[in-house]
Formats: sequence, C-alpha cells, structure tokens
Amino acid sequence: MPDDNRLSIADVSARTGLTRDTLRWYESEGLIPDVPRNSAGVRQYDDATVRMIDLLVRLRRTGMPVAQMRDFVTMVAQGARTHGRRMRLLENHREEIETRIRELVDDLDSVDQKIAHYRRLIDRGLDCTEEAITDPDERAEQRRTDDE
Repeated sequence: MPDDNRLSIADVSARTGLTRDTLRWYESEGLIPDVPRNSAGVRQYDDATVRMIDLLVRLRRTGMPVAQMRDFVTMVAQGARTHGRRMRLLENHREEIETRIRELVDDLDSVDQKIAHYRRLIDRGLDCTEEAITDPDERAEQRRTDDE
C-alpha cells in the first residue's frame, strides 16, 4: 500500500475513537502488529491494521477480555488453519453478549415498571403508601423532575 493510503496515529485515533495512548498500548500488548513508521518516525497504519483495530474496539466494547482478544489476534497471525478456532471463540463471545442483552432487557423492563409506578403516583397525587397528597406544595414538589 503506498504511503499516501496509510493513516497516521491521529487519523486512526479520530476514526476509532481510541486515544493515541490506547493505540500505542494495543501495539505494545501485541493486539495489533508493530506499525511501520515513515522516515520521520511517524506510525503509518495500513487498511488491514485499521480493520483489526475496528474489530478489537467492538470486541472490547462488547466485553471481551483483553486476553481473549490477544488469543484471537494470535490466531489471525497463524492464518487460515485457525478459522475454526477463531469462529468458536467468536461464537462463545456471541453467546455471552446474547446473555447480557437478555439481562439488560430484563433490567430495562424493571426500570420501565418503576417509571410507570412513579408516573401513576404522580398522576393520582399519591404518596408511596398510596395515600392522597393533600398539601398543594408537596403535590407541586412531587411533580418536579429537575435536580434542583
């Protein structure tokens, strides 16, 4: 790939949302291969490396431990003979993500129920024991939604 198609660390940082320090850490941890440098010593990321960083960002964001990410990257470097093992690692991770999604959906439902509970209390002017609030100041305060 000609140098004009390569990206600097600043470009990759902007594209991936990772800081320059994080990109350097990924490199030092062996999550991405050593990035070649131009004659001025500036890192020059190629497209394949940037794609790997994009994938690593997604894997990390979905909770994959760094050790598993490192295993995946090691297998990628070993070539096609590791396709099955890579696929299994990703399938296992996918199952973990699906479990977390189900948990989050349940948690969201619980939060929604609590919001509906408070909305009902406010709409009916009730306190937490389901008794009517008769004080107009307390009723006004009950309807406040700001933090002040």
